[in-house]
Amino acid sequence: MDHFFKKFGFSKASILSGIFLALILCSWYSIRSIRNEMAVQNVDSLPWLLMAAAIVMFLMNPIYSWVASRSNLKKILTMSYSFFILNIIALIGIFEFDLLSNENFSKMFYVWANIYSFFTVSIFWVIIINIFKHESNNYYGIISAGGSIGAFAGATATRYFAESFNENGILLFGLFAISMLIFATFLGLRIIDEFNKDNQNTNKTGGGSLDSVKNIFLDNQIRNIAIFMHLWPALMTVHWITSIGIIDDWTSDSSTRINFFGLIDQIQIPLTLIIQLFLFNFFLKSFGAKNILISYGFIFVIVYIGYFFFPSIIFVAIATIMLRVFEYGISKPTREVVFSKLNQNNRTKSTVMVETFVARAGDLSGSGFIAGMKYLTLSSSVAPLFAIPIAGVLSFLGYKITKK
Repeated sequence: MDHFFKKFGFSKASILSGIFLALILCSWYSIRSIRNEMAVQNVDSLPWLLMAAAIVMFLMNPIYSWVASRSNLKKILTMSYSFFILNIIALIGIFEFDLLSNENFSKMFYVWANIYSFFTVSIFWVIIINIFKHESNNYYGIISAGGSIGAFAGATATRYFAESFNENGILLFGLFAISMLIFATFLGLRIIDEFNKDNQNTNKTGGGSLDSVKNIFLDNQIRNIAIFMHLWPALMTVHWITSIGIIDDWTSDSSTRINFFGLIDQIQIPLTLIIQLFLFNFFLKSFGAKNILISYGFIFVIVYIGYFFFPSIIFVAIATIMLRVFEYGISKPTREVVFSKLNQNNRTKSTVMVETFVARAGDLSGSGFIAGMKYLTLSSSVAPLFAIPIAGVLSFLGYKITKK
């Protein structure tokens, strides 16, 4: 029995780390559908909002690197999550006291939510890849599975709170997200204390505030990772904006759309969970990180061709579920295995830079691509076809990243 559990990566360390991620993603998914609703309300402003998110990400990264250079893992975790807890409290206050108009608040919330989702998850992986870098191949499937369970719980909470949105706004969503992030912080501190086997994890990271930026230009592998991490969100944004237009045509009721987003999460997450628990290690050992990352571009090609032939709400659901299952069930943990092989400075700083600013800039590139297609008066179902060559570049970079 012990051999069975070890084969699939079950251990005290991986299970506690999975619960850690579960709490973080439960927090995020409890407000994710609100972010999506804000996107629908501001569909014409999405390129500008994504630009704002990318700019804020860029400004936050040197600050984070400065803090990380002078802090150990425990301080990085505590300071980062405390900052976002205060953010949510402030957002609730702004909404409750009508300090901004509904239009301006929805735009601000959309920008903030994108930053929140990427930074909180990136900080989690900074902790994990520094502590469990030697066990990464065995642990990351189980850890990611914990995230799926948390995401499912958060999506379920979203559907439970959905009816309250028109009356109470973000209040219940925000309070739930805060509580989950507080629990995550305390559990993360315990994991660092219990499983730290390397003294460097309790010491200051060292270096400077601009390391994360410099490493992208000076380190060939980090540069390839950065380009890969820029392109897949860009391609995902092409899918996202295309689907938003179809959803907007389908219904104008906010509660119905929030419920639809939550339903997709509830279908996608169990499928992802099965892969993470029982199939990720098999895929990684059988196909290798190289072939997994190469296949990402081919999946986007299938989705874009599908939008051309079947631009419907049903295909939106199918494409979204397929992309998310691959991203969270296979591609994301595979990338973290690759990241765990980097040196400590790159693990702590560069990975955050590429998973926040570089990825958010990818969203901006994707929205700019769609804007350009609209300028050329191409229909929303035709525009994704012109992104197929970019999907080919993504697959090539998947090969380059794993060449070592």
